[in-house]
Amino acid sequence: MKTIRFLLIPALLTLLFVTVSATKDESKEVEKIHSATNVLKDFDQMKESIPHDLIQDCEGVVIVPELLNAGFVVGGKRGRGIAMVKLENGKWSDPVFITLTGGSFGFQIGVQSVDLVMIFRHKGVLTKVKNGDFTIGGDASAAAGPVGRSTSANTDYTMKAEVYSYSRSRGLFAGITINGSNLGIDKKANANFYGSDISSEDIFGMGKNDSEAVSELKKTLRGMEKD
Repeated sequence: MKTIRFLLIPALLTLLFVTVSATKDESKEVEKIHSATNVLKDFDQMKESIPHDLIQDCEGVVIVPELLNAGFVVGGKRGRGIAMVKLENGKWSDPVFITLTGGSFGFQIGVQSVDLVMIFRHKGVLTKVKNGDFTIGGDASAAAGPVGRSTSANTDYTMKAEVYSYSRSRGLFAGITINGSNLGIDKKANANFYGSDISSEDIFGMGKNDSEAVSELKKTLRGMEKD
């Protein structure tokens, strides 16, 4: 009996460690979703906000809280965030965890933390990322997005670009360029949050997650579609 107890203790400790680790790992993804929601709320409260009709007409969105952009002549950027697309019923899909990386060359000195939102005209641009990473500005044209409560107030606004970007800087740079950046699926984060057997394609195709964090994120996006 003592031998059995001796063998059971390590097994129970291992199970406890795995359970705690899984909870801790998942909490990182929940925190990322909350951060993405706060970014959207902050953008919506700004005077020069993302136009409501642009959110209403778009089919996809990427939110990267605290994207790190740093450089000394040669620059680089890296961040983790979430991507969502509109389903056939007009509702938003569950979030897919993504990574954004990139580099640039030119006169730049400094470090900045940027909240980045990218609006996608067509969801196919995002859903095809399941086949591998793609480059913004290469595989999908990108431009700085129009600002204001409505796109009708922007005389220079045309629906020519596939991706429209919005950034809020907190550091030394005045802005950020996303052309040349690489967008990829964060498979580890998706496995932590949803389970190891689910693909980004499956996540983009469903809207079943009703957790508090995801529900609040979807509610915020729906609110940004209204005038």
